[in-house]
Amino acid sequence: MALDNVSFSIERGEVVLVVGSSGSGKSTLLNMIGLLDNPTNGKIFIDGIDTTTLGDNKTSSFRNKKLGFIFQFSNLLSDLSILENVLLPRQIAGTNNTAEKDARDLLKAVGLEDQMHQRTNKISGGQAQRAAIARGLINKPSIVLADEPTGNLDSVTSETIVQLMKSMAKKLNQTFIIVTHDRKQFGDVDRVITIKDGKAFKGDHPSEMEIYA
Repeated sequence: MALDNVSFSIERGEVVLVVGSSGSGKSTLLNMIGLLDNPTNGKIFIDGIDTTTLGDNKTSSFRNKKLGFIFQFSNLLSDLSILENVLLPRQIAGTNNTAEKDARDLLKAVGLEDQMHQRTNKISGGQAQRAAIARGLINKPSIVLADEPTGNLDSVTSETIVQLMKSMAKKLNQTFIIVTHDRKQFGDVDRVITIKDGKAFKGDHPSEMEIYA
């Protein structure tokens, strides 16, 4: 689904939900913010930088430094330990001075301090998703993009992951933009953006809310 004249701004440290029916344009929006797709018109500013003017190499570097990603499936490498998986984005970025300390601190924050040397094929789905959150935060990104991060988890584990993401956003003052099909699961958040037929609306119910223009 193409997006149609979507325009909004998000403040640092906000937890923002993107909701809407299948095919409404949610994933397209996330791909645009994540610099995985380019808009045919308009601009995308992140930290004051017009990302649509960056070339391929600069876009890749910018994405790795400024954006963190959490997916429905954790996508951890099974032949590496949890700690090694979390360190990967920092190694790609080439800034390794405090990498291991930062990774250990994050794993402690997400409750995996005692599991960090465990191979990822030996851990539960909930532990894998917590490790994925730590990996998404290791480069201290401006924005963390989460695409259905609880879609593969049971309700109890999902609640743990939801609360973890919300607490990390406030603790680290990092922005979380979360695509979800389960609005109720997330409770109070800073903002909800509903996508319907490629258009963005403020709030949960597009028929009653103001359209972003």
